[in-house]
Amino acid sequence: MQGFDKIINSMGVTNLTMGQIGMLFIGMILLYLGIKRGFEPLLLIPIAMGVIFANAPLADVMGHPSLNQSFVPEKISSWGVIYVVYFWGIKSGLFPLLIFMGVGAMTDFGPLIANPKTIFLGAAAQFGIFATLLGALFLGFTLPEAASIGIIGGADGPTAIFTTSKLAPHLLGPIAVAAYSYMALVPIIQPPIMRLLTTEKERKTPMSQLRTVSKRTKILFPIIVTIVTLLLIPSAVPLIGMLMFGNLLKECGVVDRLSKTAANELINIVTILLGICVGATMDAPTFLNTNTIKIILLGLAAFSVGTASGLLFGKAMYKFSGGKVNPLIGAAGVSAVPMAARVAQKVGRESDPNNYLLMHAMGPNVSGVIGSAIAAGVLIAVVGSVL
Repeated sequence: MQGFDKIINSMGVTNLTMGQIGMLFIGMILLYLGIKRGFEPLLLIPIAMGVIFANAPLADVMGHPSLNQSFVPEKISSWGVIYVVYFWGIKSGLFPLLIFMGVGAMTDFGPLIANPKTIFLGAAAQFGIFATLLGALFLGFTLPEAASIGIIGGADGPTAIFTTSKLAPHLLGPIAVAAYSYMALVPIIQPPIMRLLTTEKERKTPMSQLRTVSKRTKILFPIIVTIVTLLLIPSAVPLIGMLMFGNLLKECGVVDRLSKTAANELINIVTILLGICVGATMDAPTFLNTNTIKIILLGLAAFSVGTASGLLFGKAMYKFSGGKVNPLIGAAGVSAVPMAARVAQKVGRESDPNNYLLMHAMGPNVSGVIGSAIAAGVLIAVVGSVL
């Protein structure tokens, strides 16, 4: 009978807590959204499986180390298998940088170069970061915590992870989950805000075809941006530098093998590992608490304010350009590449099926990536100096 009791007690079903049941249900919802509804499955499916792994009774995939623990080689044998990947890939800041390199290798900066004034739309969308920082301070978070929460407004998962790993590593789990969740839910969250803040006439605004950008200009752009960043905001160099390095691999035309690896195999591998690790931080005791709920709500506010500020600046450009700029492209300044640009295109075509905004929206979209990385660099430099 004792042996039978041990078998029963070692089963997951007899050790499930209500919190774990709730988190497993959340994991299944994320799988449904990714598989059935097609909401960014590359992000949601790995995250959902990480949630399920983390809440499997007795599995202990993350082990016991604290998120603030320094590396102690003698204790590595007690780490869970996913925590090993988490420590070296996320806590160290490696995965976000590799993701940025892959994004750079996949991104065409031509629309931004062809229409440089759209960089102001990307800058305007970063207002959500600093507005939410103030909101987080008001709710009782410390300055480093508030800065890490605010960066969710950039709708850029790698930037959020990198910033939080430097300023508030104990909040890495909920902030990473919030950032990636809102990135995946761009097609749900943004359209209502876009319709609310723009008129039918504005949404129908056609935009002229962009000029052709020379190959030389595309090669010089990442080099110049890296040097300017190095001279003005050195704390942003890791993110901006890797983004521009990946883009240089793409545009220089002499390292196709490296460019294809960065844009395909490497970023795919890192996306799988990063998604599982982010999901695995969502164990019931860590995730189901008041601070996590506050972070999720503040993240939604940050993302919504960023979208709204980009749209409002787009409306200003619409007015001052004499109706030549469609304000919808301002919503793409939140950085979620290329999802936000696709949403701008979709909402624009709802008003006019012949309106093609995708390439125009890519200008503020990629400038939003740069803007969020610069904002992260500023926060790390300013807030990190007072830690």
